[in-house]
Amino acid sequence: MKVLFVLTSHDELGDTGNKTGFWIEEFASPYYFLLDKGVDITVATPKGEKAPIDPSSEADGAQTADTKRYYSDSDAQKVIAHTVKLETVNAEDFDAVFYPGGHGPLWDLAEDETSIALIEAFNKQHKPIALVCHAPAALKKVKNENGEPLVKGKTVTGFTNSEEAAVQLTDIVPFLVEDMLKENGGKFSRADDWGVNVVEDGNLITGQNPASSEKAAEHLYEMLK
Repeated sequence: MKVLFVLTSHDELGDTGNKTGFWIEEFASPYYFLLDKGVDITVATPKGEKAPIDPSSEADGAQTADTKRYYSDSDAQKVIAHTVKLETVNAEDFDAVFYPGGHGPLWDLAEDETSIALIEAFNKQHKPIALVCHAPAALKKVKNENGEPLVKGKTVTGFTNSEEAAVQLTDIVPFLVEDMLKENGGKFSRADDWGVNVVEDGNLITGQNPASSEKAAEHLYEMLK
């Protein structure tokens, strides 16, 4: 099994002067879950090279067994330091794609034409597409084979408006994931803030927040089996 992970290259949190990037738990949990199952993983970003980790996700209170494993895993750190450039990968070479979140995707992956075309290619090939937390932002301009939004009529989830309000970034982000998914015709599913929530609709798997990332990988693996 070969799975492509797509991470953000964006590291500026709007005009705040603060940094963002991908959320380390949302990479580490699914990465190790799949790696331990023998899955071959490639990690790509729009710019290639080093993927930026959101500093907030490195705080003591945000750590898990998987993030601690990452910090002691030189091989995984090399993968993050030397990601593949997104435009060099083809959906045909992979069995599935996984998008970890963090706030970065709201700025780059939501608008990235290469990423949009890649997701559309995975969908056309009926391969699993998984996105967690803020990563469903990457679906903003993705169309299905009928030219309609990919999420139209599908049950989906992502970082909720109330969770965004809780981290006090509602007025900083370019758009709210929940609002965008609803505007594109998605049927939005939500659990309590920070609760585990993963929904599957056809080949599309979405997770609500960092706590949902490993469960999303479990769904992906079952779909691949």
